Amino acid sequence: MPNPEPQVQPWPQDRPLDADAIEERMKAEGLPYYRWSNGPGDVYPAHDHAFHKVIYVVRGSISFGLPQSGERIILCTGDRLDLPAGIRHDATVGGQGVVCLEGHRAIH
Repeated sequence: MPNPEPQVQPWPQDRPLDADAIEERMKAEGLPYYRWSNGPGDVYPAHDHAFHKVIYVVRGSISFGLPQSGERIILCTGDRLDLPAGIRHDATVGGQGVVCLEGHRAIH
């Protein structure tokens, strides 16, 4: 059974960040993905999804709030967030804006 908690994986420090490498990882997992970006301070109000979300930060930063636990997850360049379906979250873009690659995994 998949872990129902959000999981963060930092980019390995021994390798320079490479957007092509992130895309290859997503393809290897069979994740269709798309690129999106937002400006500094943009906010997404609390919501949830019916799918498992995978986000890699290509540039900048974004923080995710988890209203049920009060936890805040801060993602910086290279970080990956696996967010299981149904987890209520909000998001606030960092001071330099953010560029992400995002994929969705269907829940069966």
